[in-house]
Amino acid sequence: MSKSAIIKAPVHEEMKSFEKHFLKAMDTNIPLLKTIVNYMYRRKGKQLRPVIVFLTAKLLGEVTDKTYTAASMLELLHTATLIHDDVVDEAYQRRGAFSINALWRSKIAVLVGDFLLSKGLLLSVKHKTYDLLEIMSEAVREMSEGELLQIEKSRKQDVDEETYFEIIRKKTATLIASCAANGACSVNANADTVEEMRLFGEYLGIAFQIKDDLLDYTASSVIGKPSYQDIKEKKLTLPLIYALDKASAKDKQRMLKIVRRYNKNSTKVKEVVNFVKSSGGIEYTVDRMNQYRDKAIDILNKYPNTNERKALITLVEYAVERVK
Repeated sequence: MSKSAIIKAPVHEEMKSFEKHFLKAMDTNIPLLKTIVNYMYRRKGKQLRPVIVFLTAKLLGEVTDKTYTAASMLELLHTATLIHDDVVDEAYQRRGAFSINALWRSKIAVLVGDFLLSKGLLLSVKHKTYDLLEIMSEAVREMSEGELLQIEKSRKQDVDEETYFEIIRKKTATLIASCAANGACSVNANADTVEEMRLFGEYLGIAFQIKDDLLDYTASSVIGKPSYQDIKEKKLTLPLIYALDKASAKDKQRMLKIVRRYNKNSTKVKEVVNFVKSSGGIEYTVDRMNQYRDKAIDILNKYPNTNERKALITLVEYAVERVK
């Protein structure tokens, strides 16, 4: 059985039911919105975030209507953030298809993202699940802060390792942490357990993002997407941060100059990539990623050996082993 099948097997029926809940949550009477929502839904991804909600809930108890509300809220939030990210990054493709801003322009894309976010918030209010709303609202705040922090630091090129981890915790890990925490909350787990599941999700999310940053140093023919995109966008991620920290002042200045001024020059960018690899940046980053993988699995190992626990452990392993 593939890792994907192992991950989804314990919540197969719940995910089938979730589709109806999610479509209902996105419902609108505005023709333009209907067209865009249908376009997005036909191109939906693996929906790993609702899978995390259901797996966490089943690890701790029985899935309830509140669990479906949590999963729908968080998938709405995730979809909204993807749309907003494409606008911020001026990206015109998403999952091999045109992004919303490419087809309908940025103004409409921002409004669609706002619409989906509001639908998620209202869904919680409608069902009076204010505990779920609090967890999700905290994720929205942190994701916004993380994006702005990255923009600020990228402009100044003063991202150290501590700042890097703060950025990825806020930008990526906080939403996955929210999924695990809300899954636990939806089955009325106690506060300590909800916090432990939140921490599990945070560790998983950090490992996931570190892997993404490592994949950027992999040949595009292997992962099926442009390589070295972070350098081209002047983003300092952990492999380069580590290499710069170990470099001489002269080498550091030269590498930062390339990132700042010659980030569109493929030959110069490759020079930075070779510098990172020769400095041990890849090995160091893999080691840090595996530390977070192990932390996430250590939390799961406290719970009974069920199919849900096995699926979550497999998900953690998939996060650090994937090739795209």
